[in-house]
Amino acid sequence: MTKRFATFLIAVVICCGASDLVAQSDRYDQRARAIVRQMTLAEKIRELHGIRDDARGIYRYVPPIPRLGIPALRITNGPAGAGPGGTRPPRPQAPATALPAPILLASTWDRSLADEYGAITGAESRDLANGLVEAPDINIARVPQNGRTFEGYGEDPYLAGQMAVADIEGIQSQGIIANVKHYVANNQESNRFTIDEEIDERTLHEIYLPAFEASIREGHSGSLMCAYPKVNGVYNCENDYLLDQVLVKEWGFKGFVTSDFGAVQSTVPSAIAGVDLEMPTGKYFGADLEAAVRTGKVPISLIDDKLVRRFRTMMEFGIFDHPPGPRPIPEKEDGAKARAIAEQGVVLLKNSGDILPLRPGASRVIAVIGPMAERAITGGGGSSHVVPLYTVDPVTGIRSRAGAGVKVTFDDGTDIPRAASLAKSADVAIVMVGMIDTEGRDHPLDLGEQQDQLVEAIAAANPRTIVVLKTGSPVLMPWIDHVPVVLEAWYPGEEDGNVVADVLFGAVDPSGKLPITFPRTINDLPAHIPAQYPGINGVAHYSEGVFVGYRYYDARKIKPLFPFGFGLSYTTFAFSHLTVSRSAVSARNPGTITIEADVRNSGKTSGAEVVQLYIGIPPEAVPEPPKQLKGFGKVVVGPGQTAHVRFLIGARALSYWDTEAHSWKVAPGTYEVLVGSSSRALPLRHPLDVGD
Repeated sequence: MTKRFATFLIAVVICCGASDLVAQSDRYDQRARAIVRQMTLAEKIRELHGIRDDARGIYRYVPPIPRLGIPALRITNGPAGAGPGGTRPPRPQAPATALPAPILLASTWDRSLADEYGAITGAESRDLANGLVEAPDINIARVPQNGRTFEGYGEDPYLAGQMAVADIEGIQSQGIIANVKHYVANNQESNRFTIDEEIDERTLHEIYLPAFEASIREGHSGSLMCAYPKVNGVYNCENDYLLDQVLVKEWGFKGFVTSDFGAVQSTVPSAIAGVDLEMPTGKYFGADLEAAVRTGKVPISLIDDKLVRRFRTMMEFGIFDHPPGPRPIPEKEDGAKARAIAEQGVVLLKNSGDILPLRPGASRVIAVIGPMAERAITGGGGSSHVVPLYTVDPVTGIRSRAGAGVKVTFDDGTDIPRAASLAKSADVAIVMVGMIDTEGRDHPLDLGEQQDQLVEAIAAANPRTIVVLKTGSPVLMPWIDHVPVVLEAWYPGEEDGNVVADVLFGAVDPSGKLPITFPRTINDLPAHIPAQYPGINGVAHYSEGVFVGYRYYDARKIKPLFPFGFGLSYTTFAFSHLTVSRSAVSARNPGTITIEADVRNSGKTSGAEVVQLYIGIPPEAVPEPPKQLKGFGKVVVGPGQTAHVRFLIGARALSYWDTEAHSWKVAPGTYEVLVGSSSRALPLRHPLDVGD
């Protein structure tokens, strides 16, 4: 950990006794209320929304009130690193470390890397003088066509929640406020400002809310962003059930709620429901809100509470008394960390004939071909875009690993016959294809731009063809049977060239696992009819219910192209010795259950394996998928060595959402404990009897 990271963490350790934190929070609350009592109504309204000043390039900015010592709050975007921040033309966006895409981070299945990812994001956001970073984006990948799938953590609520908690802890360890988003079910870009998502109560609580719940209850996110869409007829930012009943009353949220940019659609309903800060400007929380207070439609006490929540949170993070100022970003240090994280999230999907890893110096000529090989693919488009401090392009990275005397040639693939001729003359052909997904629009699942034809032509020209995908979500692969090797690199960030080369040449064992299912055809998707997606007459019906992602494929017995949790390695692993601490528990009080297993590296090289725990809940009470992810852990194991893994699960892992009681419930029946390397490779199984 770097010195700038360690300095703040030491301070946290010194002051973090439970009683000290409570007392400190009370002091901050009292101090915030004392400040608010001194504010005029006009000043209060000024602090409830952002401002935009194009002449000065100001955006994502809440102004200060110097007479009361209230500092400005500068905000930056940040799912993939310190983003645009409070900059608009004529001010240029400040460069930062372009981290690998969050979907790649999810592919690491590694909480410690998510924490480090968050720490880099938080520290660099603070280095750029911001107090709040709009991250992480944890919306469930309901449809892979979503233009922002690359910004999130995939299709499973447990995986997304665990990665989010670690990311938030990393961000907030740097004295900057995390802003978990987009609450809730911001699952498509098509008609995102107006779409009404019809979601039943059970599905909402089992699929779309759990990652947010974990972010609040376990990650203690200091703020939350309400999303654009409607949920069951009510806009998220004026949804009293979601913002007050669930977020505050059920989860105990103590932070403040910001709006997505332009997501507030009303004044009084949004203010009463729980929005504390309208962004980017005060369209509804400006003059209209002041008038609503003066006429008694919105109590002044409600306004005061909004300000207290934000000021108190800013005090707790130290940015009220010590607003962040600009500092140099440690470019090389953070770049090296970004590279290491990215390498752990690359997923090896196919490796017929053990073509990989390549051996340095073993080939005379390596042809690098394709549109995604021309430059580093640092990330997707939209508000999460990071201007990189530097980049490493693929050809440079491969040349650095290929060895002396190896000729590395390049063609962008626009002229397919020419590219095929280049591939034919090489010992190995590496074709890099993909697409740049972006906020604001959804996308088809085919590669487009004749990239499928390019892959087919290269594979026909050279039997040692390696396909490297750089995508933000699953894609269809009509050529899958014609190529021996497929590597999903996602968006690797600024170190793209080094990341891909390190994996190709075996400097790093590929250990990434898919956080999302890759379908064989578009008709295999859980939401594959227009009424489900993109919706009809402005309504998207979530009629698939809880059967999202692998839950749907398993229930329907559909064979995916590549299943959830899947990823190959350059070594092999064997699972054994599953034990469950109790073979029978009570539904009323199941207590804590300990599950243990061994994983042995049965190959010849060191490698990392993700041990995945699934629970099969019997479908007697409600329809259930065959299994659900309830635990995971990544272990590094040397050849011939064995790692022991241990999971602790409680009632929540065995529960379903009871719509009559409006709460979690454990049903009696015979459950199944499953452990293995993916959702479709679970060699260890053990029954668990749950009695009344």
